[in-house]
Amino acid sequence: MTSPEVAALDAQAAPGTPARAPALPALWRRAVTEGLGTGLLVAIVVGSGIAAQSLSPDDVGLQLLENSLATTLGLAVLIAVLGPVSGAHFNPVVTLVDWFTGRRDGTGVRAADGGVYVAVQIAGAIGGSLLANAMFGIRAGLATTERATGPHLLAEVVATAGLVLVILGLLRSGRAAWIPASVGAYIGAAYWFTSSTSFANPAVTIGRIFSDTFAGIAPASVLPFIAAQILGGTLGMLVAAALYPRTPERPIGPGRPNVTHRPEETL
Repeated sequence: MTSPEVAALDAQAAPGTPARAPALPALWRRAVTEGLGTGLLVAIVVGSGIAAQSLSPDDVGLQLLENSLATTLGLAVLIAVLGPVSGAHFNPVVTLVDWFTGRRDGTGVRAADGGVYVAVQIAGAIGGSLLANAMFGIRAGLATTERATGPHLLAEVVATAGLVLVILGLLRSGRAAWIPASVGAYIGAAYWFTSSTSFANPAVTIGRIFSDTFAGIAPASVLPFIAAQILGGTLGMLVAAALYPRTPERPIGPGRPNVTHRPEETL
């Protein structure tokens, strides 16, 4: 959920010397990590939804509890494990925000790298959905659950804005180590306080087309959901900019001064 440059810092910098971020992992490593992480996230969301529907067929509330608990825990673990490699975006909106907010000082993902991130996130999400279907013996097919209502779209704006605010707020207040647990907890809570159950992620939204189950979304609902998510991400970024302005006195990340260089990639 963060730039990999924020995830690992040079703790041995001499006093008074700006900390330098270590070399980035090679793009192919980061791309594989983003695709794998997004795929596993969708497999968790869809797979736990299928399991919940099977285990609690007559109690939709219990199904949602089971689905949200698995997503909360799984997302937190994925961010903690994969974050040091790619930043664990797993979400095109997060990648866009990372690029936009870091484009001037070189702390965000490059535009070209961001395009690769988004492509592999979408591919991974589709693969994760198909994997979940296969694990539970569900025939592959397009979802039929229509979700694009006014309240659902408003919920997606709110859910995505909150997600971006959580990430940027923690980064800009020097608490990046809290991101895995906080993002997992926020998404778990948003399952319940939003009518849309908080997709908040264009790649996950596209992936969930390919499972006609509890977690699915009909193709006709996807573009409105993505538009709402992009709007929400923009609002979240604006709120974060107002509450946590970047200044020389406010480090970006845990004890990190603003870094203006772009380190070389390593294999």
